[in-house]
Amino acid sequence: MVDTASRTTKTADETAPATVPAKPARDAVAAPIPAPPASTPEGPRIDVESLGRQLLGTWADIRAEARVRVADPALQRIEGQSKEEHRERVLGQLKILVEHGAVHRAFPKSVGGHDDHGGNIAAFEELVLADPSLQIKSGVQWGLFGAAVLHLGTEFHHETFLPDIMSLKVPGAFAMTETGHGSDVAAIGTTATYDEKKRQFVIDTPFRGAWKDYLGNAAVHGTAAVVFAQLVTKGVNHGVHAFYVPLRNAKGGFLKGIGGEDDGLKGGLNGIDNGRLHFTNVRVPRENLLNRYGSVAEDGTYSSPISSPGRRFFTMLGTLVQGRVSLDGAATAASAAALAIAVTYGNQRRQFNAASETDEEVLLDYQRHQRRLLPKLATTYAQIFAHDEFLVKFDAVFSGKADTDDDRQDLETIAASLKPLSTWHALETLQEAREACGGSGFLAENRLVGLRQDLDVYVTFEGDNNVLLQLVAKRLLTDYSKQFAGADVGAMARYVVTQTAERAYHGTGLRRLGQNIADLGSTARSVSELRDPDTQRSMLTDRVETMVAEIAGRLREARKLSKAEGAALFNRNQNELIEAARAHAELLQWEAFTRGLAKVADPDTKQVLTWVRDLFGLGLIEQHAAWYLMNGRLSPKRAQSVTAYIDRLIERLRPHAQDLVDAFGYGPEHLRAKIASGAEQERQDEARAYYAAKRADGTLPTVEKSKKR
Repeated sequence: MVDTASRTTKTADETAPATVPAKPARDAVAAPIPAPPASTPEGPRIDVESLGRQLLGTWADIRAEARVRVADPALQRIEGQSKEEHRERVLGQLKILVEHGAVHRAFPKSVGGHDDHGGNIAAFEELVLADPSLQIKSGVQWGLFGAAVLHLGTEFHHETFLPDIMSLKVPGAFAMTETGHGSDVAAIGTTATYDEKKRQFVIDTPFRGAWKDYLGNAAVHGTAAVVFAQLVTKGVNHGVHAFYVPLRNAKGGFLKGIGGEDDGLKGGLNGIDNGRLHFTNVRVPRENLLNRYGSVAEDGTYSSPISSPGRRFFTMLGTLVQGRVSLDGAATAASAAALAIAVTYGNQRRQFNAASETDEEVLLDYQRHQRRLLPKLATTYAQIFAHDEFLVKFDAVFSGKADTDDDRQDLETIAASLKPLSTWHALETLQEAREACGGSGFLAENRLVGLRQDLDVYVTFEGDNNVLLQLVAKRLLTDYSKQFAGADVGAMARYVVTQTAERAYHGTGLRRLGQNIADLGSTARSVSELRDPDTQRSMLTDRVETMVAEIAGRLREARKLSKAEGAALFNRNQNELIEAARAHAELLQWEAFTRGLAKVADPDTKQVLTWVRDLFGLGLIEQHAAWYLMNGRLSPKRAQSVTAYIDRLIERLRPHAQDLVDAFGYGPEHLRAKIASGAEQERQDEARAYYAAKRADGTLPTVEKSKKR
């Protein structure tokens, strides 16, 4: 952990970050020369310690404890290991987590857990700092395999299977995805047909596309799996259900009827043994059906507490939403770590002496460098605040505090909204941070390329991002149609989402549709108005609601069309649907940031964070300027003022950049990047001291000057 308590907080006119004390330069006559102070005036100071506590979120103590744990080198990745070495190391690390009691927090107290769902996810997300492979393999074992038994099974399954899952005696796979069906789980081809005579289910993958694929723990380590299959009894297919299926014997060989392949080397996460599984006439006892939501009696009679097959399917999948929750948090943590590395390096690395005859410029003093990193820093802050609210919602649902159908629908919608944005942002941030660090960023020792490779698959984990946003868009349309059925489309386009922050969610977890008509014809928004949170909220919500209203109008006649014609109409609007969902998710992040900002007590910190929030909000408006221009929400002149004000905000935030990343709380033991360790500052100080000494004793060669002709 970073020792923020002992840090002297910088003023706004100190552009160089606090660093480790520089060692005396070798062979230099003079001591290292300190960086010259910038000429910016005195300004607000961030209380880094209190901001850092706030960023730890609702489960601050648990998250802090997890960070101490991941600082242990035994849990950290060793760069350059072979696939086989990496896999075995990560398996050994899971055993360390078990020994520390670090992975049982979400399980019931009856089997040795803590019934703490939010705290479990908070601790789990921090594993990404040690090694994303460790985080994901841990997630496969306890967040997918174990959680499926917990949430889809009954007390019998908990007592029978969970103890060995929790202790890692039974490493397991989560066998849902198929080669031929990824995000479309309802259409999987694997079948589980009930044999009444033997009181067993017969599991088959009848064709190659039905093979279970990309499964963690399947290639080598898994000895059992939760297999998702179409449940067939008495000739009726009752849809997708989950079954506990043993895979391997004590010697590691596949059991009768089971086969598989190793997925081999991947673009990242090679500490996980992903593989394929196929089943031919594999029999499991009737009791191995995880039957919380659907049971089969000995005579083959099917029953379920949920009569609707569709609702039953989505209820079962909804119990596994924690994967999306944790990916949102882990991706945000990776973005924060990347920015901590890049900003620290940018505050120490010097290049070109544009403003001085003797001193080169710090990279972060260049406007372009600030433009590359600071907007991404603002987005990361928005994601941190949004994720904590998301995690609170998740905990309320899974603890039973708020577990109605509406609450679960809210949670699923928020998960499908936020996970795409945070995982895409992580890839963009890691790439920009890598480039901002030049050749040093490309070295494996500085972690940016490794994190970029490992997080690549996060955008398709737990559902492809575009598919998830399409689900959000459908919910937006459903909510819209309920509120405004039969209303004129032109009138609907004038409605905006309620601007009252405390009325955050409605019904399906979407922003409440408002009853106020916005004056959309006015584009006279001054810079002072742009700073106003009500203006930002109005512009962001207006975009969401207008997009939804227009799409709803175009799709209104779909019900009267044939299935093929209706599908074609929907397909023609698919891209705009996804964009509307993305705009909705951006609004959720902005509002969470604004609520988090309201909780900041220190006035100086609040001022700086207000600039960060404004950078995020106005950055969204700048990013979507084409929409605002084409729809008459901004004049070209006003759009230019948005960009101009963003440049002013970035200039104001530049002196605070180091404090803003230091508040993330990552120490050298978490970042493990040499360019963020103070080594670059030592090199720069040594070089500057060398030239200063040469100038002082008159031995610095004279620079050749061009002759005038």
